[in-house]
Amino acid sequence: MNLIVIGSGGREHAVIKKLLENKDVEKIYALPGNGGIAADAECVPISATDIDGIVKFAVERKIDYAVVTPDDPLVLGCVDALNEAGIPCFGPEKKAAIIEGSKVFSKNLMKKYGIPTAKYEVFDDAGKALEYLKTAPIPTVVKADGLALGKGALVCMTREEALDAVKTIMVDRKFGASGNEIVIEEFLTGPEVSVLSFTDGKVVKPMVSSMDHKRAGDGDTGLNTGGMGTIAPNPYYTEEVAKECMEKIFLPTIDAMNKEGHTFKGCLYFGLMLTPDGAKVIEYNCRFGDPETQVVLPLLKSDLLTIMQACTNGTLSETEVEFSQGSACCVVMASKGYPVSYEKGYEITIPDDVAPNVYVAGAALKDGKLVTSGGRVLGVTATADNLAEAIEKAYGLTEKIHFDNQYMRSDIGRRALAKTPQSA
Repeated sequence: MNLIVIGSGGREHAVIKKLLENKDVEKIYALPGNGGIAADAECVPISATDIDGIVKFAVERKIDYAVVTPDDPLVLGCVDALNEAGIPCFGPEKKAAIIEGSKVFSKNLMKKYGIPTAKYEVFDDAGKALEYLKTAPIPTVVKADGLALGKGALVCMTREEALDAVKTIMVDRKFGASGNEIVIEEFLTGPEVSVLSFTDGKVVKPMVSSMDHKRAGDGDTGLNTGGMGTIAPNPYYTEEVAKECMEKIFLPTIDAMNKEGHTFKGCLYFGLMLTPDGAKVIEYNCRFGDPETQVVLPLLKSDLLTIMQACTNGTLSETEVEFSQGSACCVVMASKGYPVSYEKGYEITIPDDVAPNVYVAGAALKDGKLVTSGGRVLGVTATADNLAEAIEKAYGLTEKIHFDNQYMRSDIGRRALAKTPQSA
């Protein structure tokens, strides 16, 4: 089989490496991929949002199956366009990707069907939003309705911050049309959990849970980033919590989407907060999370391509989805200065024995050498029987990788270890 994987980050690299484990896969094209992905797939310089270009390439190369991973092409209808051209895909159609593409849609869906989430108000007028915030409970969260590269949710600890957030999104138009509407919602407290799940629109098969580390600095300090590392499984996500989420959140969400005519097939990501009042949805994503994918897929024992095809074909109930009982840790090696400004172009050296554990996110090939080209450069993942060993192995691997101007957190997984002292 010849496959295409749409996207260019560490998430896509993790997906490609897992797909290559299937003996029927002859070749994978990455559109556009990156310099590191080029070691495992043929990179083609077609943007992930160039839907016409993607379809043209897929038809010309007689692609057997496509995996669309980033949010932008999904929301733009990449799966729909490929399907129309006769190319089967993993990923939701445009009408289902709206669950991430519009915060207003997803919040209203949860409210209508009684799915636990934060209380909220929707505004399409900056003046009314600012007036509301004069007396609204603080802290609060202000969210742009549309996609904003994962940066459209602003946690506001003071009233002044909340007012500034509305101005940033709706007046200054920092996120463009994504800020035409905003959601102002209740500030929730509790441990956060990410649960990626496979679904064919009928059944839900959750993947192993994970814990992301969004802040740039140790001790969860500094600016929010795309993720500085992650661990799996998340110790706060117990069997009891998993059962509650399946009954009150996962299945009701799939059912609600079906009833509204937005049947979802693919990977549905549940961003959860375990509040004193039970698990609540912070956000939905219509695709694999990044860097969560980099700890979840290494723990998957079943064949990824078989599962993806089952999601496409509606046969997921008959398909095995099994994960190992071990743990995984991913440490992100970034460029110093990320997520604000950083220098690029530094040569990266990755020893051959370490490469299988590395998922490259921000790198390019220059004169045959791999050089840094992004803020998050690569993720280094290790698996082990327990979390303490996985963390130790992951950090040990980072010591063998070198590029100038590198930065990483030194405490990935520490909070999770504190919750599970028996793993130490």
